[in-house]
Amino acid sequence: MKYERITINPNQMAGVLCIRGLRIPVATIIEMLAQGMTREQILAAYPDLTFDDITEALQFAAETLREREMPLVEAS
Repeated sequence: MKYERITINPNQMAGVLCIRGLRIPVATIIEMLAQGMTREQILAAYPDLTFDDITEALQFAAETLREREMPLVEAS
């Protein structure tokens, strides 16, 4: 999948993945969702974001986890 809304700029936010060149990190959006915020609450907190920005952040997070080996401890 090609991500059109996720950008990286080494001269902005120390190269952190952001949404559309804004200073809104993808990780911040994912963290807000994980903390129980709704999309509507996130959009209210960051008026420059769109519903599609949040959707793409989630899709990117899922794809990233699918593509990497994670050093997890096996549950016993």
